[in-house]
Amino acid sequence: MQTSRRNTSDEPKIARASTRMIAIVYDGMLILALLFLVGTVLTVIGTNLTMDIGVNSDEAQELPNWYQNLVMTPSFVLTLIGFYGVFWRRSGQTLGMQTWRLKTVTAQGKLLDWGQTIKRILSACVIPVLCAIVAGLLHGFSSEARAAMLSSAFFGLIFNYAFCLFNRRGLAVHDILSNTVTLKMPKIQHESLWQSFKNRKKKNK
Repeated sequence: MQTSRRNTSDEPKIARASTRMIAIVYDGMLILALLFLVGTVLTVIGTNLTMDIGVNSDEAQELPNWYQNLVMTPSFVLTLIGFYGVFWRRSGQTLGMQTWRLKTVTAQGKLLDWGQTIKRILSACVIPVLCAIVAGLLHGFSSEARAAMLSSAFFGLIFNYAFCLFNRRGLAVHDILSNTVTLKMPKIQHESLWQSFKNRKKKNK
């Protein structure tokens, strides 16, 4: 009886929603730092290229909408995709996921490629975006509606993981849409992020 329990505990299993959300908080701090850095660099570049630099606060200006929408927003999206893509393709784990021994792989147990990474990220955005659109329709997409849209998008993100509680296998919405899964790895199979990078380089040689 004890042997069967030990064997069960030594196998990867579907990660719980609570553990996955804690890992997101960990990664969120790093992602915010990266977005802040990217935003700062793009703001400096945009200011020098598109605006006359004033000498006092009365002459302060905002970056043009076209620059914010066509340069800054896509850059933020690419930063997010790049962050997850680099880690998921190399080891299946971000820094936050490594702390909690989580690993994201395909339904066949393989590491994600760039296409699968993008598909998973977009799948995670489906419900939040729909919730934000509904809030915008109800409030007229005005500037005052931004808070309601952000709150609704956050609710949609929570719903993605709350869905795990009702799914028979414990999968989130974006797991199902992207045909991927996040596993809780046992300690005996857990590989450090640095080891995974070294092993990946050896395989490529």
